[in-house]
Amino acid sequence: MEKKGKFRLGEDSFYSSIFKLVLPIIVQNLLSAAVSSADVVMLNYVGQSSISAVSLAAQYASVLFMVFYGLGTGATILCAQYYGKGDMKAIQAVEGIAMRFSILISLGFSGCALFLPEGMMRIFTNDAELIAIGASYLRCMSVCYLCWGITEVYLAILRSIGRVMISTALNILAFSLNVLLNAVFIFGLFGAPKLGAMGVAIATSLSRLIELAACFAVSFLSKDIKLDFRYLFTKNKMLFSDFVKLSLPALGNDISWSVAFSMYSVILGHLGTDVVAANSFVIVVRNFGTILCFGMASAGGILLGKIIGENKLEEAKEGGKKLMKLTVITGAIGGLIILAAIPLLMEYASLSGQAMHYLKYMLLINTYYVMGAAVNTTLIAGVFRAGGDSRFGFICDTIDMWCYAVPLGFLAAFVFKLPVMWVYFLLCTDEFVKWPWVIKRYRSGKWLNNITRDNLFTEEGAV
Repeated sequence: MEKKGKFRLGEDSFYSSIFKLVLPIIVQNLLSAAVSSADVVMLNYVGQSSISAVSLAAQYASVLFMVFYGLGTGATILCAQYYGKGDMKAIQAVEGIAMRFSILISLGFSGCALFLPEGMMRIFTNDAELIAIGASYLRCMSVCYLCWGITEVYLAILRSIGRVMISTALNILAFSLNVLLNAVFIFGLFGAPKLGAMGVAIATSLSRLIELAACFAVSFLSKDIKLDFRYLFTKNKMLFSDFVKLSLPALGNDISWSVAFSMYSVILGHLGTDVVAANSFVIVVRNFGTILCFGMASAGGILLGKIIGENKLEEAKEGGKKLMKLTVITGAIGGLIILAAIPLLMEYASLSGQAMHYLKYMLLINTYYVMGAAVNTTLIAGVFRAGGDSRFGFICDTIDMWCYAVPLGFLAAFVFKLPVMWVYFLLCTDEFVKWPWVIKRYRSGKWLNNITRDNLFTEEGAV
Protein backbone atom coordinates (compact mmCIF):
# COMPACT_ATOMS: atom_id res chain seq x y z
CA MET A 1 0.00 0.00 0.00
CA GLU A 2 1.23 3.47 -0.80
CA LYS A 3 2.38 5.40 2.26
CA LYS A 4 0.38 8.54 1.61
CA GLY A 5 0.68 9.78 5.17
CA LYS A 6 4.44 9.44 5.43
CA PHE A 7 6.08 12.14 7.49
CA ARG A 8 9.87 12.37 7.85
CA LEU A 9 11.66 14.68 10.24
CA GLY A 10 14.61 14.66 7.88
CA GLU A 11 12.57 16.20 5.09
CA ASP A 12 10.85 18.84 7.12
CA SER A 13 11.95 20.10 10.53
CA PHE A 14 9.81 19.45 13.57
CA TYR A 15 9.61 23.13 14.38
CA SER A 16 8.46 24.27 10.94
CA SER A 17 5.90 21.45 10.85
CA ILE A 18 4.52 22.32 14.27
CA PHE A 19 4.09 25.99 13.34
CA LYS A 20 2.29 25.08 10.12
CA LEU A 21 -0.23 23.24 12.28
CA VAL A 22 -0.42 25.55 15.28
CA LEU A 23 -1.08 28.86 13.50
CA PRO A 24 -4.41 27.82 11.91
CA ILE A 25 -5.51 26.26 15.22
CA ILE A 26 -4.79 29.54 17.03
CA VAL A 27 -6.85 31.40 14.42
CA GLN A 28 -9.77 29.02 15.02
CA ASN A 29 -9.58 29.52 18.80
CA LEU A 30 -9.44 33.30 18.43
CA LEU A 31 -12.45 33.30 16.11
CA SER A 32 -14.43 31.08 18.47
CA ALA A 33 -13.77 33.49 21.35
CA ALA A 34 -14.71 36.44 19.13
CA VAL A 35 -18.07 34.91 18.14
CA SER A 36 -19.00 34.23 21.78
CA SER A 37 -18.14 37.82 22.64
CA ALA A 38 -20.18 39.13 19.68
CA ASP A 39 -23.31 37.28 20.88
CA VAL A 40 -23.10 38.94 24.28
CA VAL A 41 -22.31 42.40 22.89
CA MET A 42 -25.22 42.36 20.40
CA LEU A 43 -27.75 40.93 22.85
CA ASN A 44 -26.73 43.65 25.29
CA TYR A 45 -28.74 46.03 23.07
CA VAL A 46 -31.80 43.76 23.22
CA GLY A 47 -32.10 43.39 26.98
CA GLN A 48 -30.83 41.61 30.08
CA SER A 49 -33.48 38.87 29.85
CA SER A 50 -32.29 37.87 26.38
CA ILE A 51 -28.68 37.68 27.53
CA SER A 52 -29.64 35.59 30.57
CA ALA A 53 -31.91 33.21 28.63
CA VAL A 54 -29.39 32.61 25.85
CA SER A 55 -26.53 32.11 28.32
CA LEU A 56 -28.57 29.46 30.14
CA ALA A 57 -29.76 27.70 26.97
CA ALA A 58 -26.21 27.78 25.60
CA GLN A 59 -25.12 25.45 28.42
CA TYR A 60 -26.43 22.57 26.29
CA ALA A 61 -24.15 23.62 23.45
CA SER A 62 -21.25 23.64 25.93
CA VAL A 63 -22.03 20.06 26.93
CA LEU A 64 -22.29 19.04 23.27
CA PHE A 65 -18.97 20.73 22.54
CA MET A 66 -17.25 18.60 25.20
CA VAL A 67 -18.88 15.46 23.77
CA PHE A 68 -17.80 16.27 20.21
CA TYR A 69 -14.33 17.24 21.43
CA GLY A 70 -13.97 13.87 23.18
CA LEU A 71 -15.17 11.98 20.09
CA GLY A 72 -12.87 14.10 17.93
CA THR A 73 -9.93 13.34 20.21
CA GLY A 74 -10.46 9.59 19.85
CA ALA A 75 -10.74 9.93 16.09
CA THR A 76 -7.68 12.22 15.90
CA ILE A 77 -5.48 9.86 17.94
CA LEU A 78 -6.30 6.89 15.72
CA CYS A 79 -6.34 8.73 12.40
CA ALA A 80 -3.04 10.56 13.00
CA GLN A 81 -1.28 7.26 13.66
CA TYR A 82 -2.95 5.43 10.77
CA TYR A 83 -2.07 8.38 8.52
CA GLY A 84 1.55 7.94 9.51
CA LYS A 85 1.14 4.25 8.71
CA GLY A 86 -0.47 5.11 5.36
CA ASP A 87 -3.72 3.20 5.98
CA MET A 88 -6.46 5.41 4.52
CA LYS A 89 -9.08 2.65 4.71
CA ALA A 90 -8.68 2.54 8.50
CA ILE A 91 -9.14 6.33 8.64
CA GLN A 92 -12.40 6.01 6.70
CA ALA A 93 -13.61 3.33 9.12
CA VAL A 94 -12.72 5.50 12.14
CA GLU A 95 -14.62 8.41 10.58
CA GLY A 96 -17.67 6.17 10.26
CA ILE A 97 -17.43 5.00 13.89
CA ALA A 98 -17.08 8.55 15.24
CA MET A 99 -19.90 9.73 12.99
CA ARG A 100 -22.23 7.03 14.33
CA PHE A 101 -21.74 8.26 17.89
CA SER A 102 -21.97 11.97 17.02
CA ILE A 103 -25.13 11.63 14.91
CA LEU A 104 -26.92 9.56 17.57
CA ILE A 105 -26.00 12.03 20.32
CA SER A 106 -26.85 15.12 18.26
CA LEU A 107 -30.18 13.56 17.20
CA GLY A 108 -31.01 13.13 20.88
CA PHE A 109 -30.18 16.77 21.65
CA SER A 110 -32.00 17.98 18.52
CA GLY A 111 -35.10 16.00 19.39
CA CYS A 112 -35.21 17.36 22.95
CA ALA A 113 -34.59 20.93 21.73
CA LEU A 114 -37.38 20.64 19.16
CA PHE A 115 -40.03 18.92 21.26
CA LEU A 116 -39.07 19.58 24.93
CA PRO A 117 -37.39 23.02 25.01
CA GLU A 118 -39.42 24.30 27.97
CA GLY A 119 -38.40 21.28 30.04
CA MET A 120 -34.75 21.85 29.12
CA MET A 121 -34.99 25.48 30.30
CA ARG A 122 -36.73 24.57 33.58
CA ILE A 123 -33.60 22.69 34.63
CA PHE A 124 -31.87 26.08 34.91
CA THR A 125 -34.62 28.52 35.84
CA ASN A 126 -38.23 28.94 36.99
CA ASP A 127 -38.56 32.41 35.46
CA ALA A 128 -41.39 32.26 32.90
CA GLU A 129 -39.92 34.98 30.70
CA LEU A 130 -36.51 33.30 30.52
CA ILE A 131 -38.13 29.92 29.82
CA ALA A 132 -40.14 31.39 26.92
CA ILE A 133 -37.13 33.15 25.36
CA GLY A 134 -34.83 30.17 25.91
CA ALA A 135 -37.38 27.69 24.50
CA SER A 136 -37.67 29.63 21.22
CA TYR A 137 -33.87 29.75 21.06
CA LEU A 138 -33.53 25.99 21.61
CA ARG A 139 -36.15 25.09 18.98
CA CYS A 140 -34.16 26.97 16.34
CA MET A 141 -30.90 25.44 17.59
CA SER A 142 -32.17 21.91 16.95
CA VAL A 143 -30.94 22.20 13.34
CA CYS A 144 -27.56 23.47 14.50
CA TYR A 145 -26.96 20.51 16.83
CA LEU A 146 -27.38 17.96 14.04
CA CYS A 147 -25.18 19.83 11.55
CA TRP A 148 -22.57 20.43 14.23
CA GLY A 149 -22.31 16.73 15.07
CA ILE A 150 -21.42 15.90 11.46
CA THR A 151 -19.04 18.78 10.74
CA GLU A 152 -17.04 18.45 13.98
CA VAL A 153 -16.14 14.83 13.25
CA TYR A 154 -15.22 15.55 9.63
CA LEU A 155 -13.08 18.55 10.60
CA ALA A 156 -11.34 16.48 13.31
CA ILE A 157 -10.45 13.89 10.66
CA LEU A 158 -9.10 16.62 8.36
CA ARG A 159 -6.95 18.05 11.17
CA SER A 160 -5.61 14.61 12.07
CA ILE A 161 -4.15 14.14 8.59
CA GLY A 162 -2.66 17.63 8.47
CA ARG A 163 -5.43 19.38 6.50
CA VAL A 164 -5.56 22.10 9.14
CA MET A 165 -5.86 24.98 6.68
CA ILE A 166 -9.03 23.48 5.19
CA SER A 167 -10.69 23.07 8.58
CA THR A 168 -9.60 26.60 9.52
CA ALA A 169 -11.07 28.04 6.30
CA LEU A 170 -14.38 26.28 7.00
CA ASN A 171 -14.39 27.57 10.59
CA ILE A 172 -13.67 31.10 9.38
CA LEU A 173 -16.62 30.79 6.99
CA ALA A 174 -18.95 29.61 9.77
CA PHE A 175 -17.78 32.15 12.35
CA SER A 176 -17.92 35.09 9.93
CA LEU A 177 -21.41 34.15 8.77
CA ASN A 178 -22.48 33.72 12.38
CA VAL A 179 -21.47 37.26 13.34
CA LEU A 180 -22.96 38.78 10.17
CA LEU A 181 -26.25 36.89 10.46
CA ASN A 182 -26.43 37.69 14.18
CA ALA A 183 -26.49 41.38 13.33
CA VAL A 184 -29.06 40.83 10.56
CA PHE A 185 -31.56 38.87 12.65
CA ILE A 186 -31.01 40.57 16.01
CA PHE A 187 -31.34 44.12 14.71
CA GLY A 188 -33.48 43.46 11.60
CA LEU A 189 -30.96 44.66 9.01
CA PHE A 190 -31.63 44.57 5.24
CA GLY A 191 -35.37 44.23 5.81
CA ALA A 192 -35.12 41.14 8.01
CA PRO A 193 -37.39 40.95 11.09
CA LYS A 194 -35.97 41.88 14.51
CA LEU A 195 -35.88 38.52 16.29
CA GLY A 196 -33.67 39.18 19.31
CA ALA A 197 -32.56 35.97 21.05
CA MET A 198 -34.22 33.80 18.42
CA GLY A 199 -32.13 35.65 15.84
CA VAL A 200 -28.95 34.34 17.49
CA ALA A 201 -30.21 30.75 17.13
CA ILE A 202 -31.27 31.26 13.49
CA ALA A 203 -27.89 32.84 12.68
CA THR A 204 -25.99 29.99 14.36
CA SER A 205 -28.08 27.28 12.67
CA LEU A 206 -27.79 28.87 9.22
CA SER A 207 -24.02 29.29 9.56
CA ARG A 208 -23.65 25.64 10.65
CA LEU A 209 -25.86 24.50 7.76
CA ILE A 210 -23.71 26.43 5.28
CA GLU A 211 -20.56 25.04 6.93
CA LEU A 212 -21.93 21.51 6.44
CA ALA A 213 -22.63 22.26 2.76
CA ALA A 214 -19.04 23.54 2.45
CA CYS A 215 -17.80 20.28 4.01
CA PHE A 216 -19.61 18.33 1.29
CA ALA A 217 -18.01 20.60 -1.33
CA VAL A 218 -14.54 19.94 0.15
CA SER A 219 -15.33 16.24 0.28
CA PHE A 220 -16.33 16.24 -3.40
CA LEU A 221 -12.96 17.78 -4.35
CA SER A 222 -10.92 15.64 -1.93
CA LYS A 223 -8.98 12.69 -3.31
CA ASP A 224 -8.73 10.78 -0.04
CA ILE A 225 -10.93 11.83 2.91
CA LYS A 226 -14.61 12.11 2.00
CA LEU A 227 -17.67 13.09 4.00
CA ASP A 228 -19.37 9.89 2.97
CA PHE A 229 -22.29 8.47 4.96
CA ARG A 230 -21.49 5.03 3.56
CA TYR A 231 -18.61 4.97 6.08
CA LEU A 232 -21.28 4.68 8.79
CA PHE A 233 -21.82 1.09 7.70
CA THR A 234 -18.13 0.13 7.64
CA LYS A 235 -17.82 -2.20 10.59
CA ASN A 236 -14.56 -3.31 12.18
CA LYS A 237 -14.47 -4.94 15.58
CA MET A 238 -10.89 -4.04 16.47
CA LEU A 239 -11.12 -0.39 15.38
CA PHE A 240 -14.41 0.04 17.24
CA SER A 241 -12.82 -1.37 20.41
CA ASP A 242 -9.76 0.90 20.04
CA PHE A 243 -11.95 3.94 19.43
CA VAL A 244 -14.03 3.33 22.56
CA LYS A 245 -10.91 2.72 24.69
CA LEU A 246 -9.39 6.00 23.55
CA SER A 247 -12.46 8.23 23.28
CA LEU A 248 -14.27 7.41 26.50
CA PRO A 249 -11.33 8.29 28.82
CA ALA A 250 -10.64 11.46 26.80
CA LEU A 251 -14.32 12.42 26.92
CA GLY A 252 -14.49 11.65 30.65
CA ASN A 253 -11.29 13.64 31.22
CA ASP A 254 -12.59 16.76 29.47
CA ILE A 255 -16.02 16.66 31.13
CA SER A 256 -14.62 15.90 34.60
CA TRP A 257 -12.11 18.75 34.34
CA SER A 258 -14.55 21.31 32.91
CA VAL A 259 -17.27 20.60 35.50
CA ALA A 260 -14.72 20.76 38.32
CA PHE A 261 -13.32 24.03 36.95
CA SER A 262 -16.83 25.48 36.87
CA MET A 263 -17.02 24.74 40.61
CA TYR A 264 -14.35 27.39 41.10
CA SER A 265 -16.91 29.94 39.89
CA VAL A 266 -19.45 28.51 42.33
CA ILE A 267 -16.99 28.96 45.22
CA LEU A 268 -16.01 32.48 44.18
CA GLY A 269 -19.66 33.33 43.51
CA HIS A 270 -20.42 32.92 47.21
CA LEU A 271 -17.60 35.26 48.25
CA GLY A 272 -19.21 38.45 46.97
CA THR A 273 -20.01 40.38 43.82
CA ASP A 274 -16.62 42.12 43.79
CA VAL A 275 -14.66 38.90 43.31
CA VAL A 276 -17.21 37.65 40.74
CA ALA A 277 -16.85 40.85 38.71
CA ALA A 278 -13.05 40.68 38.91
CA ASN A 279 -13.02 37.02 37.92
CA SER A 280 -15.14 37.72 34.81
CA PHE A 281 -12.32 39.92 33.50
CA VAL A 282 -9.65 37.44 34.58
CA ILE A 283 -11.29 34.59 32.64
CA VAL A 284 -11.27 36.62 29.41
CA VAL A 285 -7.62 37.64 29.80
CA ARG A 286 -6.53 34.12 30.80
CA ASN A 287 -8.30 32.64 27.77
CA PHE A 288 -6.27 34.89 25.48
CA GLY A 289 -3.11 34.06 27.43
CA THR A 290 -3.59 30.31 26.95
CA ILE A 291 -4.63 30.27 23.27
CA LEU A 292 -1.04 29.72 22.09
CA CYS A 293 -0.41 27.02 24.73
CA PHE A 294 -3.55 25.05 23.89
CA GLY A 295 -2.89 25.40 20.17
CA MET A 296 0.58 23.97 20.70
CA ALA A 297 -0.89 20.98 22.55
CA SER A 298 -3.33 20.21 19.70
CA ALA A 299 -0.74 20.62 16.96
CA GLY A 300 1.86 18.63 18.88
CA GLY A 301 -0.54 15.75 19.41
CA ILE A 302 -1.31 15.54 15.69
CA LEU A 303 2.36 15.69 14.66
CA LEU A 304 3.57 13.16 17.24
CA GLY A 305 0.71 10.82 16.31
CA LYS A 306 1.93 10.73 12.71
CA ILE A 307 5.50 9.95 13.75
CA ILE A 308 4.37 7.21 16.15
CA GLY A 309 2.18 5.74 13.40
CA GLU A 310 5.34 5.33 11.30
CA ASN A 311 6.69 3.35 14.28
CA LYS A 312 9.54 5.85 14.72
CA LEU A 313 9.35 5.81 18.50
CA GLU A 314 12.79 7.30 19.11
CA GLU A 315 11.98 10.22 16.82
CA ALA A 316 8.69 10.63 18.68
CA LYS A 317 10.62 10.87 21.96
CA GLU A 318 12.83 13.58 20.49
CA GLY A 319 9.74 15.34 19.14
CA GLY A 320 8.21 15.22 22.62
CA LYS A 321 11.30 16.94 24.06
CA LYS A 322 11.14 19.68 21.42
CA LEU A 323 7.43 20.13 22.08
CA MET A 324 8.13 20.58 25.79
CA LYS A 325 10.67 23.33 25.04
CA LEU A 326 8.07 25.10 22.89
CA THR A 327 5.52 24.68 25.67
CA VAL A 328 7.74 26.44 28.21
CA ILE A 329 8.24 29.29 25.73
CA THR A 330 4.51 29.62 24.97
CA GLY A 331 3.71 29.43 28.69
CA ALA A 332 6.10 32.32 29.32
CA ILE A 333 4.56 34.29 26.44
CA GLY A 334 1.09 33.65 27.88
CA GLY A 335 2.25 34.96 31.25
CA LEU A 336 3.66 38.10 29.63
CA ILE A 337 0.36 38.67 27.78
CA ILE A 338 -1.51 38.57 31.08
CA LEU A 339 1.09 40.82 32.72
CA ALA A 340 0.78 43.35 29.88
CA ALA A 341 -3.00 43.39 30.30
CA ILE A 342 -2.84 44.48 33.95
CA PRO A 343 -2.17 48.23 33.42
CA LEU A 344 -4.80 48.35 30.65
CA LEU A 345 -7.48 46.82 32.87
CA MET A 346 -6.44 48.95 35.83
CA GLU A 347 -7.10 52.01 33.69
CA TYR A 348 -10.24 51.03 31.78
CA ALA A 349 -12.18 48.50 33.92
CA SER A 350 -15.22 50.10 35.60
CA LEU A 351 -15.23 48.21 38.90
CA SER A 352 -15.37 49.11 42.57
CA GLY A 353 -12.14 49.78 44.45
CA GLN A 354 -12.27 46.35 46.15
CA ALA A 355 -12.94 44.56 42.84
CA MET A 356 -10.02 46.39 41.21
CA HIS A 357 -7.78 45.21 44.06
CA TYR A 358 -8.91 41.62 43.49
CA LEU A 359 -8.48 41.98 39.74
CA LYS A 360 -4.87 43.12 40.00
CA TYR A 361 -3.71 40.28 42.24
CA MET A 362 -5.78 37.60 40.49
CA LEU A 363 -4.10 38.57 37.21
CA LEU A 364 -0.67 38.47 38.88
CA ILE A 365 -1.41 34.93 40.10
CA ASN A 366 -2.37 33.95 36.57
CA THR A 367 0.94 35.17 35.11
CA TYR A 368 2.56 32.00 36.49
CA TYR A 369 -0.56 29.80 36.66
CA VAL A 370 -0.63 29.77 32.86
CA MET A 371 2.73 27.95 32.85
CA GLY A 372 1.30 25.11 34.91
CA ALA A 373 -1.70 24.87 32.59
CA ALA A 374 0.55 24.94 29.50
CA VAL A 375 2.76 22.05 30.61
CA ASN A 376 -0.10 19.85 31.80
CA THR A 377 -2.29 20.51 28.75
CA THR A 378 0.56 19.78 26.33
CA LEU A 379 1.48 16.54 28.07
CA ILE A 380 -2.00 15.21 28.96
CA ALA A 381 -4.04 16.41 25.96
CA GLY A 382 -1.21 16.48 23.42
CA VAL A 383 1.72 14.12 24.03
CA PHE A 384 -0.01 11.37 26.02
CA ARG A 385 -3.08 11.20 23.78
CA ALA A 386 -0.85 11.09 20.70
CA GLY A 387 0.57 7.85 22.09
CA GLY A 388 -2.87 6.44 22.89
CA ASP A 389 -2.54 7.15 26.62
CA SER A 390 -5.83 8.96 27.35
CA ARG A 391 -6.65 6.95 30.50
CA PHE A 392 -3.84 8.45 32.59
CA GLY A 393 -5.08 12.02 32.02
CA PHE A 394 -8.62 11.05 33.03
CA ILE A 395 -7.44 9.50 36.30
CA CYS A 396 -4.94 12.27 37.05
CA ASP A 397 -7.28 15.19 36.41
CA THR A 398 -10.23 13.60 38.21
CA ILE A 399 -8.19 12.93 41.36
CA ASP A 400 -6.49 16.33 41.24
CA MET A 401 -9.66 18.35 40.71
CA TRP A 402 -12.24 16.41 42.71
CA CYS A 403 -10.07 15.07 45.56
CA TYR A 404 -7.78 18.09 45.97
CA ALA A 405 -8.70 21.43 44.34
CA VAL A 406 -12.51 21.55 44.73
CA PRO A 407 -12.59 20.26 48.35
CA LEU A 408 -9.67 22.57 49.26
CA GLY A 409 -11.53 25.55 47.79
CA PHE A 410 -14.72 24.77 49.74
CA LEU A 411 -12.78 24.25 52.98
CA ALA A 412 -10.75 27.43 52.55
CA ALA A 413 -13.81 29.54 51.70
CA PHE A 414 -16.55 28.16 53.94
CA VAL A 415 -14.90 26.25 56.81
CA PHE A 416 -11.71 28.19 57.52
CA LYS A 417 -13.16 31.39 56.00
CA LEU A 418 -9.82 32.52 54.63
CA PRO A 419 -9.47 35.89 52.87
CA VAL A 420 -10.66 35.94 49.26
CA MET A 421 -7.19 36.14 47.72
CA TRP A 422 -5.96 33.17 49.75
CA VAL A 423 -8.92 31.12 48.51
CA TYR A 424 -8.14 32.10 44.92
CA PHE A 425 -4.42 31.37 45.37
CA LEU A 426 -5.16 27.88 46.75
CA LEU A 427 -7.52 27.13 43.84
CA CYS A 428 -4.72 28.08 41.46
CA THR A 429 -2.36 25.45 42.89
CA ASP A 430 -4.20 22.62 41.11
CA GLU A 431 -2.00 22.61 38.00
CA PHE A 432 1.25 22.47 40.00
CA VAL A 433 0.09 19.74 42.39
CA LYS A 434 -0.18 17.24 39.52
CA TRP A 435 3.16 18.21 37.93
CA PRO A 436 5.20 15.46 39.70
CA TRP A 437 2.90 12.68 38.44
CA VAL A 438 2.47 14.12 34.96
CA ILE A 439 6.20 14.73 34.43
CA LYS A 440 7.03 11.30 35.88
CA ARG A 441 4.62 9.72 33.39
CA TYR A 442 6.24 11.66 30.55
CA ARG A 443 9.76 10.59 31.53
CA SER A 444 8.74 6.96 31.94
CA GLY A 445 7.85 6.71 28.24
CA LYS A 446 4.75 4.59 29.07
CA TRP A 447 2.66 6.98 26.99
CA LEU A 448 4.57 6.07 23.83
CA ASN A 449 2.53 3.39 22.06
CA ASN A 450 1.94 2.57 18.42
CA ILE A 451 -1.75 1.67 18.59
CA THR A 452 -2.18 0.88 14.89
CA ARG A 453 -2.98 -2.66 13.81
CA ASP A 454 -2.22 -4.75 10.76
CA ASN A 455 -4.70 -6.89 8.81
CA LEU A 456 -7.66 -4.85 10.02
CA PHE A 457 -9.89 -5.77 7.12
CA THR A 458 -9.30 -9.51 6.99
CA GLU A 459 -12.09 -11.78 8.21
CA GLU A 460 -10.46 -11.91 11.66
CA GLY A 461 -10.13 -8.13 12.00
CA ALA A 462 -13.56 -7.14 10.68
CA VAL A 463 -16.93 -7.86 12.25
